[in-house]
Amino acid sequence: MTVTFGHTELPDEQQQALRKARRIQWLWMVILAATVAAMAAVMGNSQAMKTAWIEDMLSFLPPLAFLIGARVARKAPNERFPFGYHRAVGVGHLVSGVALAGVGLLLIADGGSGLLMGERPPIGAVNIFGTPVWLGWLMIIVALASCIAPVILGRIKRRLAEQLHDKVLRADADMNRADWLTGVATAAGVAGIGLGFWWADAVAALVVSVSITKDGWENIRDAISDLTDARATTVDNSAPHPIIAQINARVLQEPQVVAVQTRARDEGHVLHAEVFMQLNQATVDIAWLEELRRSCTEMDWRIQDLVLTVTQEQHGEADPTLKEQQE
Repeated sequence: MTVTFGHTELPDEQQQALRKARRIQWLWMVILAATVAAMAAVMGNSQAMKTAWIEDMLSFLPPLAFLIGARVARKAPNERFPFGYHRAVGVGHLVSGVALAGVGLLLIADGGSGLLMGERPPIGAVNIFGTPVWLGWLMIIVALASCIAPVILGRIKRRLAEQLHDKVLRADADMNRADWLTGVATAAGVAGIGLGFWWADAVAALVVSVSITKDGWENIRDAISDLTDARATTVDNSAPHPIIAQINARVLQEPQVVAVQTRARDEGHVLHAEVFMQLNQATVDIAWLEELRRSCTEMDWRIQDLVLTVTQEQHGEADPTLKEQQE
């Protein structure tokens, strides 16, 4: 069965990537559930463990946002939503970012107050098969074990995100790859208590809280940028999307085109592009326009909508790409 985003049919590579991404996200949530249960069982009075446990609870948001967004984006455009439902990806991105940032700030305040008040969390012992064991050892083992799977899965998600042009999946991958910091900081905080450094636990909790807030802020920033129709960028937001330059180069191959300027915005997985052309002739062949539009849209599966406009003036703030610059 052909998989689509709206009325955009996905190539075989992207269809396989989407199926794999879904399986990875479901697997990740199963691992998360086990991790949350393990942390709840051993966290005791440690502030660092409690903060890490809350972070793991929040880690359900990005995969849920991806799974829901990818499903909603498949709905075909209709009279009410003529551009389709691709923005569902951006909405999920924003919601998860706000949740992360909000809880992160609360945890910073909680950890900071504990540090200022000089709270000294006691860590007792538990009996394992009749042998007393310091609970801190179990905390350290669980904390370090919790950062193995996300680092591995984060690398896989990163590659799939680039194939699908999915920024929610990319943000989730970046968060997963940084989870080693949470595990190490939490383990260090618990070890610090065992060594007599009462403040180590609160400092570790603050480190984790700052990491949560940072992830949330980056999600909010990138989601708002896309939802407010900023220029389309690569999936990691590091540069303008290369399809803009590719469209300009293709249009300038036409001998009647003098200058061209392309505006592209990110709709989620797909892009909407508007191409403004200046011609060296007064008349326009409709058949030529249709063929040029078809040629441009076939350059990349992500180009869902492309509008060609013949104009005598440039549009937008960027300079138009002139024929002379290409020769």
